[in-house]
Amino acid sequence: MAVGYDQDFSFNQQLWYYYTTNRGKIRSRYNDLTRKFLAYNDSEENPHAFLRKPQFEALEMYIFVKEFMNNKQVYEMFDDWRHKRDRFSDASYYALEKNGQIRLFDAPTEKQTDTLFKQMKKYRESYPNYIYALTMGLGKTILMATCIFYEFLLAKKYPRDKRFCHNALVFAPDKTVLQSLREIMTFDKTKVVPPEYARVLDSNIKFHFLDEAGTILHTIDDSDFNIIISNTQKIIVKKKRKEATPTETLFAGTGSLLSAVYGADSDDDDAWDDTTLMDNQRFKKLCRLPQLGVYVDEAHHLFGADLEKQIRSSGANKTSLRDTINLLAENTSIVACYNYTGTPYVKNQLLPEVVYAYGLRESIWNGFLKDADPIGFENVKNEEFLTAVVRTFWERYGGKTYEGLKPKLAIYASGVEEAATEVKPVLEKVLSDLGIPASKILLNVGDVKYTKNDDIRDFNNLDVPGSEGNEKQFIILVEKGKEGWNCRSLFGVALFRSPKSKIFVLQATMRCLRAITDERLTATVFLSKENYDTLDDELHKNFNMEIKDITNPSNDDRHKYQVRVLPPPRTITLKRVWHEYTLHEKEY
Repeated sequence: MAVGYDQDFSFNQQLWYYYTTNRGKIRSRYNDLTRKFLAYNDSEENPHAFLRKPQFEALEMYIFVKEFMNNKQVYEMFDDWRHKRDRFSDASYYALEKNGQIRLFDAPTEKQTDTLFKQMKKYRESYPNYIYALTMGLGKTILMATCIFYEFLLAKKYPRDKRFCHNALVFAPDKTVLQSLREIMTFDKTKVVPPEYARVLDSNIKFHFLDEAGTILHTIDDSDFNIIISNTQKIIVKKKRKEATPTETLFAGTGSLLSAVYGADSDDDDAWDDTTLMDNQRFKKLCRLPQLGVYVDEAHHLFGADLEKQIRSSGANKTSLRDTINLLAENTSIVACYNYTGTPYVKNQLLPEVVYAYGLRESIWNGFLKDADPIGFENVKNEEFLTAVVRTFWERYGGKTYEGLKPKLAIYASGVEEAATEVKPVLEKVLSDLGIPASKILLNVGDVKYTKNDDIRDFNNLDVPGSEGNEKQFIILVEKGKEGWNCRSLFGVALFRSPKSKIFVLQATMRCLRAITDERLTATVFLSKENYDTLDDELHKNFNMEIKDITNPSNDDRHKYQVRVLPPPRTITLKRVWHEYTLHEKEY
């Protein structure tokens, strides 16, 4: 028994250990449709399975919590586990310690489990709330779509089973992530759903994409199999500042969400008093949909920047998105809230309801992301920095293509004027010295004075082989290219000005880590010394790791070991010893 307080203890690891130890027993208890669905996505049973290992493991845990644990809240599962009750009992068919068998890990202290349980129970919601933490680039959007497809198939076959979602509401924190969620609508279902069942989904699913302010939600009351994809501001309840006109009531719902997460501490628009909330047409329509499952992308927004303060103090304000979900739960039947995030830590503290996590360190080391080579620069000046950055980038990636895509470098400027009047002229001069045409530059700053429609089209086509966007290799950005930007051909980022938000350094850096080709590749990150230190600090807060953990380790440092648990030696005490002698006559 451990005697200390283990800061690295996490319940999701214990759940995963329990599941993997009993995987065969547990999966044999699932219904036929679930077993077929899992087998179709399991690379050990289907060599053509589409999901990668972290995605499939998260799907396994999703179904385990759904069907085996019957949608219990995390604090309830944790309480059963620590007291060895129900499924976790030593007398259970699934017990891990029968006949005195040893465990791989020491149990945490009773004091620690009691503290964790009180924390979980204190901040529980009225509905089950789960967090699936997969780092950027592992395919959270595809995983989310797969989980929704699974829900709808089971709901179609078992319409009276309250465990399954009949409708899905997908939240995105901002417009960039919202656009990336279009993949749920366009994704080829047969990659994760057996073809005979994919046809059932195609004939029943109704998509509603709310991307414009004032968009009316056209769902039929009490209908099933609706997938509503929305920016949070299109549904969210807000503080009512004045009496609204009927038109304003109908089309209300704009505003910001959790800007404090990105460093704007003075903005309190994401915290509301329950007595000052109002709803809108879209919210009312959602309240008329039965058995609603809520799916939140980039879920760390849901908890806010003051998670540590919330956990340690009482009476802290919740986010307006959380209030919206809670109001939905009061007005309709919410099956559960499923949160997907790439950062399971906030200020080095694990989010309280994580049931599966696959971190940045594991993703890089296991080849699901590019390796990273961060370079820090002292005494940064525009021309010197850009010259060094472009020369290094071109030496490493110039003239190469990957899956028909040319490698790109994203240069982040702190403001529109700086990007247009300082960074771009210097970049043109550096490219000219290297014999690279200025047409390789793309300026995307969100200002129509400098960024035209053609530029936006090229930005959206950076990963399209043969397009004009693919020819753009030096991308100058202002407040772009953060969460939700999916550009696999991005091989470098340059950030030398200190942004207002420290988390932006982490978000910008991770954009270039998405994997491309089956080859192990390395992306280069160019930072000022100040931003280099900021990245190290943000990695520690959000992933519980250091900057050296994302660097490219040499192949000499990588070894595979096979570990087997051997039983302890056994001794037998002999009470009686019998000696038998035989004589043989020897002939001479």
